[in-house]
Amino acid sequence: MTIPLKRLGCRLRDLGLRLRSVKPPLPSFSGGLHDARTATAIGRWLGVAVVACFVTGLVSHYEQHPPDWLGNALPSRPVWGYRVSQGLHVATGIAAVPLLLAKLWAVYPRLFVWPALRSVRHALERLSVAVLVAAALLELFTGLLNSSQWYPWPFSFVPVHFALAWVLLGGLVLHLAVKAPEIRAHWRIRSAGTLSLPAEDGPDRRSLLTAVGAAVGAVTLTTVGQTVTPLGSFDLLAPRHPAHGTQGDLPINRMAAAAGVDASAVRGWRLRVDGPRPYELTLDELRALPQREVTLPISCVEGWSRSARWTGVRMRDLLDRAGAPPGALIRVTSLERHGAYRVMEMAHTYARDPLTLLALRVNGEVLSFDHGYPARVIAPNRPGVLQTKWVSRLEVL
Repeated sequence: MTIPLKRLGCRLRDLGLRLRSVKPPLPSFSGGLHDARTATAIGRWLGVAVVACFVTGLVSHYEQHPPDWLGNALPSRPVWGYRVSQGLHVATGIAAVPLLLAKLWAVYPRLFVWPALRSVRHALERLSVAVLVAAALLELFTGLLNSSQWYPWPFSFVPVHFALAWVLLGGLVLHLAVKAPEIRAHWRIRSAGTLSLPAEDGPDRRSLLTAVGAAVGAVTLTTVGQTVTPLGSFDLLAPRHPAHGTQGDLPINRMAAAAGVDASAVRGWRLRVDGPRPYELTLDELRALPQREVTLPISCVEGWSRSARWTGVRMRDLLDRAGAPPGALIRVTSLERHGAYRVMEMAHTYARDPLTLLALRVNGEVLSFDHGYPARVIAPNRPGVLQTKWVSRLEVL
């Protein structure tokens, strides 16, 4: 028996109407703060934090892993550039955590609207929210654990964190495009109930936003001291205090034991410089060369930084002796046996900067093993992971 197409279409339409009319048992929400105006107000702050975190994250990533077209042109000035950008990256990432939680609290009742998908636009909105929330939670979660140098996952943090940043940005752009009319409508105006919320709704919107702002201020104040040293006394929640370390209270990320460097590894150490006129130097010969002292910060990707006085031989003097061309890229090799940054390439902008040293002393003391004995790189505006310790070879490329 066959059913005419017209009758079949009518039956399918009736079935769809019946399914739409069957509403599952969903919770109901009456709180006046779960509205578009609250979500928009918090979203403005969250958007600023996410964009600032994204931009500074790009700076950090391309400083550590520059593409070929940028590899030999990265700037060495200002000397405090990476310290500020990476400190801002971590600070805005931490500030985004309470903002994201507050934003989710304001909008989560929308998860229970029915029907779940009402139109193509509504489906795009749901998709943008799913991508945005998932990427934001994972990005912030992994970033916080990275700041503590804890990696309980099997994948490499840097490429995944970088890729997630682009997914997060794409989700944000899609979300803003879909929600633009609603955001525009609630950007400045006060929605109903702003001034006179019912008593059972708890604190009003202004109190909520004040509390959220206080939470952001609290987590920022208690963590940003790892970068802004005058606020170091408030550094209660940060995983690293900039004044807790050795040799002038200089913190250390990677110890010599973890890198496999000990007294036997440096026995008979000689610095090899490969170029048009290759040569080698013993430690005594290196110490006999003209020494320079500079004050530069160590700035690590985890967000902490601290300035120190470094003494050593200017990198460009060593390269000139080897006959290196002015624009040559330099490869630096460490005694470290394992590690993602055992071999590092340095742009000529760093290598030729008069502040870049092959340092032998820090804060008036001979480098300890943990700080890179017998010699380490120190350069301005450079990530700490690229300030190679336990240097054994310089190579002109």
